[in-house]
Amino acid sequence: MAVNYPMSMAIEVKLDLMLVKRKMKLTELSERVGISVTNLSLLKTGRVKGIRFSTLEAICRELDCKPGDILEYIPDYI
Repeated sequence: MAVNYPMSMAIEVKLDLMLVKRKMKLTELSERVGISVTNLSLLKTGRVKGIRFSTLEAICRELDCKPGDILEYIPDYI
């Protein structure tokens, strides 16, 4: 049985807001967590289909935040 997923994601990535709050550049976060700037940029713009818990943990550690600070569920009521 095929599962149809909606075109828009119900998860909004707020990494850019947390970077501003922490006064940190994407390049600095990239160096601290060991993830390429390209991959972090894709995550920041919401152009990824998933994220590893280890990656999320490293980002949260360096930004001193919780997963809910950078990921938000937006329900689709339509």
